[in-house]
Amino acid sequence: MTGPTHPTPGTAAAPGSTARPVQGDTVGALVESGAQALAAAGVAFGHGTTNAHDEAAWLVLWRLGLPLDSDLSDSPDSVQKKPVAPETAALVATLFEERIRTRKPAAYLTREAWLQGVSFYVDERAIVPRSFIAEILVDGMADDFLSDQTRRLLDLCTGNGSLAVLAAMAWPEVEVTGADISPDALAVARINVDRHGLADRIALCISDGLAAVPGPWDLILCNPPYVNQLFKAAPACMSDDAVIILEIGNERAHFEAAFPQLPVFWLDTSAGEDQVLLVTRQALAAQSRLTAQ
Repeated sequence: MTGPTHPTPGTAAAPGSTARPVQGDTVGALVESGAQALAAAGVAFGHGTTNAHDEAAWLVLWRLGLPLDSDLSDSPDSVQKKPVAPETAALVATLFEERIRTRKPAAYLTREAWLQGVSFYVDERAIVPRSFIAEILVDGMADDFLSDQTRRLLDLCTGNGSLAVLAAMAWPEVEVTGADISPDALAVARINVDRHGLADRIALCISDGLAAVPGPWDLILCNPPYVNQLFKAAPACMSDDAVIILEIGNERAHFEAAFPQLPVFWLDTSAGEDQVLLVTRQALAAQSRLTAQ
C-alpha cells in the first residue's frame, strides 16, 4: 500500500441501488469480486488508493487480518490462493456493502490510514491524512532550507497529527507542536502521538490559526484554508531564519496571481511542482512592508 493520494472524481451510484455481491473462497477471488463491486457502484477513490483493485485489496487484506503489503501476484509466495472460510468471506462482503452504501472513505471503516508507509489511526473526527508535505518530510527535501538552529516546529491545522508525527521522526532534535481549532481532531492526534511513542516531543494545542501559538517558530507546516491571513500573522510568530511549508493543492496560478512579488520555492512531489511551496520569513516580512506602502 502506498500513502494516501488526492481524490479522483467518481460517479456515485443512486442511493438505495443494489450493490454487486462480493463473494469468493480465496483471497484473490474476494479481491477481484470486490474490485468489480466497487467499480460497478461508481465509488470514488483518493483517500489511500486511486483505483478499485487497490481499494479492494486494502479492504480484503484488512478484514482478513493480513499484512497490507501481502503479495497478491501469481508468484508461489502469493496469498492469492489462500482459502477463506464462508463465514469469513461473509464478513468481507459486509465490509464492501458498507463502503458502497455509506460512501465513507475506507480509512474511516478500517480506522487506519497510511502516510509514507506509516500507519495512523483515524476516524470521522479528523480528515483522512493525504498531504504531499509528508513526502517533503520523509525525503528530506526541506533539509537544505533549515538552519542549524531549527528546534521548534509548528504543524498548524494538524488534524489527526500525522505530519507532526512524521516531522518528529524526520528530525529527532526538533520539538513539535500540533495545533488545531478542533478539540475532536486533537483527540485523534493524541491517539497517534501516543501510538508512536512521541508524547515527550509532540505537544498538542487548541488554536484558531496562530492565535494561541505565537512562537517564535523555526518551521511551520500547514495546508491553510486562508493563506492571506496566515501570511499576515506569520512573520511575528517566526524566528529570523524560519520558513513555512505550505500545501495549496492545484492553486499555483491563483497563488502567483495573489502574490506576484513574493519569492517562493516550489518543492517537487509525486504530483509535480505545483502543490507545495516554501517561503522564508524574510520574504514574508518584505511582502508585508511592500503591502503596507
